[in-house]
Amino acid sequence: MATATSGSSPAIDRSERRRGIAMVVASAVLWSTAGVFVRLATLDTPTLVLWRSLFGALTLGALALARGGPARLAAGMRSGWVGLLFVCTSVISGTAYVLSLRLTTVANVMTVYAALPFIGTAIAFFWIRERVSARFLVAGALAAGGILVMAGASTGAGDLAGIAAALVMTSGFAWQLVAIRRYGRVDVMVLNACAAALCVPLMLPFAQWMIPSTLQLLSCAFYGALTTGFAYVLALEGGRRVPPGEVGFISMLDVVLGPFWVWLAFAEAPGPAVLVGGSVVLGAVAWYLWTSANKGQAAAPLVDEACRTAD
Repeated sequence: MATATSGSSPAIDRSERRRGIAMVVASAVLWSTAGVFVRLATLDTPTLVLWRSLFGALTLGALALARGGPARLAAGMRSGWVGLLFVCTSVISGTAYVLSLRLTTVANVMTVYAALPFIGTAIAFFWIRERVSARFLVAGALAAGGILVMAGASTGAGDLAGIAAALVMTSGFAWQLVAIRRYGRVDVMVLNACAAALCVPLMLPFAQWMIPSTLQLLSCAFYGALTTGFAYVLALEGGRRVPPGEVGFISMLDVVLGPFWVWLAFAEAPGPAVLVGGSVVLGAVAWYLWTSANKGQAAAPLVDEACRTAD
């Protein structure tokens, strides 16, 4: 069983915060390539999740072995109920994300995803008493407005299931961002490798019983390694150093870059709404990071003193 450490926990210093921000930005860039790989794979949802998860598990497992050997894998799998929740949440969130992209438009999924910093901030406020600044609220509202502009057209009734799946994905990831700060010793690399591996047998009964083409396999391999693997770990490791609301806020870069990569790969020029909304999002993120750096703002403590009780 995981146990929270007692005693005081110092606030993260500025250099660690900058490192955390760099990790989150890198994860957003990697995540933003997901649409390209999903488009190239041209597979049904269970088959895509199966192969993506297989390559993600192999990538993360190999990294964990290279950096800690079998002992690290064994230790990670003894994370208690917190580790079990991490694995289950990763399985549900990852599957819900692919499902949401199949059931509704990318714009609708990204509109729901825009709520990530606010959901994460709300969870952090009630769970670990983490406070946010007025600048964050202003910048977050501007970014959310930009996402709504990008969404453009109104949503029909047929998109409700996709929107619900996107909300499950967003809420699950927001919980993980807060949990990684509450239980800082959790090995996210090993747990995400376990989650990806668990997806394989879960999807097997529903997937197509065939070997995909070379292009499809390569697409799934990059999708699994970059987005399920490296991006997820970078975001959660960055979440150790940056408050959950800020992680979700910076991750909005994914919303802007996603259409950009599809435009480059498939010559699908973004419309005026995407350009305007994307500019608002980028501007809000840039303004917040720039003002934070100038003010020398440090991240909030990892765990509020009132929350440091044994679990």
